[in-house]
Amino acid sequence: MRAAPTILHLDMDAFFAAAEQAAKPSLRGKPVVVGGLGPRGVVSTASYEARRFGVHSAMPMAQARRLAPNAAYLVPRFTVYREVSDRVMALLRALSPLVEPLSLDEAFVDLEAGGTAHDTASALAAGERLREDIRAATGLAGSVGLAGSKMLAKIGSERAKPDGLVLIEPGTERELLGPLSVRTLPGVGPATGEHLRRAGMTTVAHLAEAGEDELVRLLGKAHGASLYRMARGYDDRPVVSERETKSVSVEDTFDVDLHDRVRVRAEVDRLAERCVERLRAAGHSGRTVVLKVRRYDFSTLTRSETLRGPTDDPGVVREAAGRLLEAVDTTGGVRLLGVGVTGLADYTQEDLFAQAAAAGREAAEQAGRSAGEPGGAAPGEQAAGEADGAGETPVAAVTPEAPEPTEDRRFPAGHDVRHAEFGPGWVQGSGLRRVTVRFEEPGSAPGWVRTFWVDDPDLVLSEPLPLVPSTACAPVQSSCPASRPKFRSASRSERDAGRSGGPGSGRARP
Repeated sequence: MRAAPTILHLDMDAFFAAAEQAAKPSLRGKPVVVGGLGPRGVVSTASYEARRFGVHSAMPMAQARRLAPNAAYLVPRFTVYREVSDRVMALLRALSPLVEPLSLDEAFVDLEAGGTAHDTASALAAGERLREDIRAATGLAGSVGLAGSKMLAKIGSERAKPDGLVLIEPGTERELLGPLSVRTLPGVGPATGEHLRRAGMTTVAHLAEAGEDELVRLLGKAHGASLYRMARGYDDRPVVSERETKSVSVEDTFDVDLHDRVRVRAEVDRLAERCVERLRAAGHSGRTVVLKVRRYDFSTLTRSETLRGPTDDPGVVREAAGRLLEAVDTTGGVRLLGVGVTGLADYTQEDLFAQAAAAGREAAEQAGRSAGEPGGAAPGEQAAGEADGAGETPVAAVTPEAPEPTEDRRFPAGHDVRHAEFGPGWVQGSGLRRVTVRFEEPGSAPGWVRTFWVDDPDLVLSEPLPLVPSTACAPVQSSCPASRPKFRSASRSERDAGRSGGPGSGRARP
């Protein structure tokens, strides 16, 4: 434990939703919910305005819509969130070399290691300066906790929300922790919390009073002893700048259960490709391939296969995941699929590339035999070869990367678009072959809305605009030409013509 509050915990406020509000002036001060919009979607983040209606993270999206029917429901834009996160993390690394990111919007910082703070006054000044720098660089707010340990710094940031700073003076830990719920402590989840509740312990003070022996008896030696120390305010965990990655995985939940075995295999192949992309981006390879299948009845099966050595070859991972799928019964339907790689390493085993090539040759030979060569495969074997995709055509036909016809273009709610005449905007909604766009950008006034046919060639998806305007136009003033929405220059006759109605007519409303 430290004698000065030199451990900082930063947590961005309602990060995804706040980023969307900053990018879309018309949504500021209004309830915004970000997450999957399908029938089985889940809330990722809710703005503070939406939380007043009871909406919170991990809630089914259908329930959120019932609680807040008038909120704006948007699909996540991770490109934007990662860019903002990179800016925030760069500011943290300017404070200290010891930065421990926990997610895109949360991290610990050891201020003492960076020479930024050594006592209460300097730590407080560093925290306030960080909040100002984050707002200037991103336009968003973050809450800061300062304390002598990681546990207390995180508690401080929670108490500081939204957009605040809480400093916990060393020596006041037990007084602060006593009345808090046991779920406040790290390592106490729903199961452990319920176990402690049945034993009559609901607050941190109850844990401290129970004593170490009683907690060890209830929870085991390691967990019980650790929990007792934390209940008394002791937490000597250091800030670790490099957290070891243990696995890389991707998964998708489908709006409608998949019953077609060929489609299920194609989705597994697609997930394997995405998993390898993440694996290579992280500079790793893996030895064990894991397949996750959640069936129609919510039963979840996990299967794994350990290879001869680590690999980052998509063919090897794809074939291993396909073999694992063959051992799973998907007759009743599949609602979720996932592919992961564990046993990570920083190198690849060369003979696995040969293994992938051999698997490809074997598939080609099997396809040739099924076409009438001597020693053709049995009917059951031929069907398996087709499902495995000895050629890549069946798989490519269902992947999202495949080009779609113009009339089937998709415009996800909240994503950025650009119109040849009206400039940048974002998708407010789409359906019935129409797409409604609000033309505004970060730093502008709330924009106008126009509706187009979905196959309008002048309307295309575009890259997100930066949340903070350039220094030449920040803060945005009416004299800055770049800040003016292009559609406002439309003539009166054009606006009158738009009142005739129908997509593509230029119909507009404030």
